[in-house]
Amino acid sequence: MLGKVALEEAFALPRHHEKIRWWAGMFSTNPDKHAAEITDIAETRLKYMDKHGVGYTILSYTAPGVQDLWDPKEAQALATEVNDHVAGAVKSHPDRFGAFATLSMHDPSEAAKELKRCVTQYGFKGALVNDTQRVGPDGDDMIFYDGPEWDVFWSTVTELDVPFYLHPRNPTGTIHEKLWAKRSWLIGPPLSFAQGVSLHALGMVTNGVFDRHPKLQVILGHLGEHIPFDMWRINHWFEDIKKPLGLDCKLTIREYFQRNLWITTSGHFSTTTLQFCMQEVGADRILFSIDYPFENFHDACSWYDEMHLNAIDKTKIGKENAKKLFKLGAFKDSE
Repeated sequence: MLGKVALEEAFALPRHHEKIRWWAGMFSTNPDKHAAEITDIAETRLKYMDKHGVGYTILSYTAPGVQDLWDPKEAQALATEVNDHVAGAVKSHPDRFGAFATLSMHDPSEAAKELKRCVTQYGFKGALVNDTQRVGPDGDDMIFYDGPEWDVFWSTVTELDVPFYLHPRNPTGTIHEKLWAKRSWLIGPPLSFAQGVSLHALGMVTNGVFDRHPKLQVILGHLGEHIPFDMWRINHWFEDIKKPLGLDCKLTIREYFQRNLWITTSGHFSTTTLQFCMQEVGADRILFSIDYPFENFHDACSWYDEMHLNAIDKTKIGKENAKKLFKLGAFKDSE
């Protein structure tokens, strides 16, 4: 399939090359290759895109990114640097690249201000944030964005009419020590990423974020961070038990997925799993993605291109849903 749109695709600042290569040694069998690919925005990436039929990519700063910085000034300075850096690459290839804003989430008003700058000045397609923001004197605490104090931020997101991608980050501080330190092989895609984001996303549901901001659009990667697979059980407990006990969110979990939530195929290239998600969530709320360079173009694109799926749904998931959600103009093979 030509003209696929990918939107969980990471980059890093070239000045962090050596740090990234060291960090990649903890999860990659080829740290040099990973560091080279993630610090390159256009040259290598465009070759992969052309080879594997990806017409348009929305770029985002790699995890844990700014959410790992617990000093507010340092976090804001890095967010501004990252956004200004990727804006140049997007400007050079406007028919192939877009970008998500990188945000410091220490302060709702400041986050809203930076998002507005990126959307209005640079034409960014939304924001991608790596789960909770580390805070505190030693970075041991975290900020969730599901309380009413964040309404000023969510109001800005909806006013700008752009989506918000809630992406994982590694567990840190006492949570890491208590839950994950002795189970380190479960950190990341095997378990911790889904656990963190699903808690945050369901917190937004149950704490009324989508009721107060009914037009808000939130994207979850990796086929929904396990939530679709628990949909019946979540719905049963919310509707039959929790709501009679006082839970007051206005819709069902299924209705929030129909109105506010999207999922992507990033890093999850299973036909059986995708078909299950199509039954639970619907093809109209699923978006193709790769998770490059943590995953590779060949695995994602050959799986998707060769998968037996009806042409209408395949085109929706591959590019049409993204074209509508992000209001994309013409790009390579967009038609």
